[in-house]
Amino acid sequence: MKQKKFFTLIEVLIVIILVGSLTGMITGNFLNSLKKARDARRKSDLEQIKKALELYYEDKGGYPQTLTFGSELKDPATGKIYMSRLPTDPISPDYFYQSDGTYFRIYACLENDQQVLPYEVSSPSQFNCQRRCKAPGGSREVNCIWGLSSDNVNP
Repeated sequence: MKQKKFFTLIEVLIVIILVGSLTGMITGNFLNSLKKARDARRKSDLEQIKKALELYYEDKGGYPQTLTFGSELKDPATGKIYMSRLPTDPISPDYFYQSDGTYFRIYACLENDQQVLPYEVSSPSQFNCQRRCKAPGGSREVNCIWGLSSDNVNP
């Protein structure tokens, strides 16, 4: 008489635990990669906006005092378009733009809490970035902000 072979309960539990562990590791790495990709997009967006603002400055002799993200950046007098659509943040509140016409600063709130900032920026009161990042050197935490500015002012 042949005996039927079945998996024991312990063998099934071990397989379930292994599959669950592997799934958890893969998902964690994937979510971290998504955060890094969105942060890279934010930095790229700020660079593109900066280039458009510098072109605007060359033509007009000043920077626009306000920006509307999601709309175009154009000269109201001539209709010349400097950027067909100002980018918007992938998931969080829009970028923060500050200008008096002679300079500009533009900020984004990053997601990656391991981000090493090249400089420390205190959050403007109108721009609420609640994420915390390690400051250069890793000794303390600062607001997780990435910023760019016109060449005549420090971010």
